[in-house]
Amino acid sequence: MKKLIRITDGILAVFLVAVLSLVSAGNIFLPDQIYTYSSNTITYNSIYTVDANDYSLVDYQGNERVSPDTKEIKLLGIFPVKKATVTKTESKKVYIGGESFGIKLYTDGVIVVGTKDVIVDGGTCNPAKEAGIEKGDIIVSINGVKTTTSDQVEEIFNDNNGNDYKIKVKRNGNYKTFTLKPVYYSAEGKYKVGIWVRDSTAGIGTVTFYNPENSTIAALGHPITDVDTNEIMPILNGEAVKANVTKIYKSTDGEAGSLSCDFSNDTIGSLSLNSNCGIYGKYTIDVSDKQLYDVALSQEIEKGEAQILCTLDEDGPKLYSVEIVKIYMRSNNDEKNMLVKVTDKDLIEKTGGIVQGMSGSPIIQNGKLVGALTHVVVDNPEKGYGIFAEKMIEMSESVN
Repeated sequence: MKKLIRITDGILAVFLVAVLSLVSAGNIFLPDQIYTYSSNTITYNSIYTVDANDYSLVDYQGNERVSPDTKEIKLLGIFPVKKATVTKTESKKVYIGGESFGIKLYTDGVIVVGTKDVIVDGGTCNPAKEAGIEKGDIIVSINGVKTTTSDQVEEIFNDNNGNDYKIKVKRNGNYKTFTLKPVYYSAEGKYKVGIWVRDSTAGIGTVTFYNPENSTIAALGHPITDVDTNEIMPILNGEAVKANVTKIYKSTDGEAGSLSCDFSNDTIGSLSLNSNCGIYGKYTIDVSDKQLYDVALSQEIEKGEAQILCTLDEDGPKLYSVEIVKIYMRSNNDEKNMLVKVTDKDLIEKTGGIVQGMSGSPIIQNGKLVGALTHVVVDNPEKGYGIFAEKMIEMSESVN
């Protein structure tokens, strides 16, 4: 009998350790926010469940209960793991993209991309830096005049007889005003402020989808950042144009390749939002010839076979085989929700795996849009990261 008790205690101890381990793992890796199309039970990895049914805000004694949109994730339907916010939404359908396109962006304000020293009396000084202006600041006005282009800023600074400037900038979402004192540069016989600015950028990417609900175009899955400051470029306005792939520079271990494209004059849409989840705007082309796909929720995505849709030549978008290797339900990076590995030999032969310009390529699994490619793993370009489609859908619905 004692032996039986010891065996039972041992089994129970192992069971409890396993339960605690799974509870701890679930608390770390399971999402804090869940979207669902129904009131059915939601399942993760076959062992974690969430009851999405609504229940009353108060019990029969009038005591406040958990809000209907806050649910308990349980292990095996028994052991509490964590609470998550459950949002019910309608099933979404979008037209899949997959085509390369050109991006033209103009900033809302003028970005400071650097400051430089000015030679004064045999020495040097840095007027902009001394004033407190930093690389990455967005100049929104000078002496009360709104600034929109780098040419305008250059003209204001060149028309100076030594007077101070009141520079209003936006930095990390906050506004600051600095006094910038020009210095006289005798070699050119004029005053200098020692500042470099930029008001626009251009690039290429891949269209992820067209949302017919509000005529929105969504692409990239990651933000466009300034090449010098690495800050997200604030859009005043932008344009998406058709582009033709002219050459492919293959990726190799340690170096990401890229697509080379020629821009056309054919506009496919306007761009108005540059976010952590990609770039967005309004499309202006007929998309009725494209294929309509359901958008998968994150909990529907599985490890295993999938496909990406991208353009590598004049024949337009084609499907290529990939494998979803990992899924990160609680990634702190919106752009890295899943790890994808290219398995298509033809794609590997053409590109070496994933190259710059493929960002935004739709990821399709089980007949649904599950996400978009965002980044290549430089040390292993056959692998790359992707963003959940549900995040891009949510962002696209915020575009007016």
